[in-house]
Amino acid sequence: MIKNFLFRKTVIPNLSKGLDVYALRQKAISGNIANVQTPGYRRKEVRFEDKLQSALKKQITGVRTHSNHLPVGRGRLEDVSPRVVEDESKNFASGVNNVDIEREMVDQVKNEIRFVLGSRLINKNFAFLRASIKGRFDQ
Repeated sequence: MIKNFLFRKTVIPNLSKGLDVYALRQKAISGNIANVQTPGYRRKEVRFEDKLQSALKKQITGVRTHSNHLPVGRGRLEDVSPRVVEDESKNFASGVNNVDIEREMVDQVKNEIRFVLGSRLINKNFAFLRASIKGRFDQ
C-alpha cells in the first residue's frame, strides 16, 4: 500500500520500465552480433518507443465500466510492453544474413548509454526519497 503510494507519484516506475526495455534490447543486439555469420539468420529488434508514443497521444476521455471493454483514453505505461520482432528485410549486409555488424555495434553503444543514464536517474530518485524520509533534503 505505502509502496504504491510512494512510487506511483514519482518517475521511478517509468525509469524502471525503461531499464527493462534496454535490458531486453541489449539481449536482442547481443544475439544479432553472435549470429552475424549464421546463414539465414534474421536480425531481431525491440519495438517499444513507437507503441509508447501512440498510447500517450490518445486524447479521448471516458470511463471503462467493465474489464472486457476496450480501453478508453490515454494509455497507461503499465499497459505498454516491449516486443521483439524479426527484421524481414532482404538486405544481406554481411553476405549471409541481414545483420550489419557496424549498425549493431552502434545500437549497442547507444543502448548502453541510455541504460547508464536511466540507472543514474533512478539512483538519484531513490536518493531523493531517502533524503525526504530522513528529513534531510540538502542535495
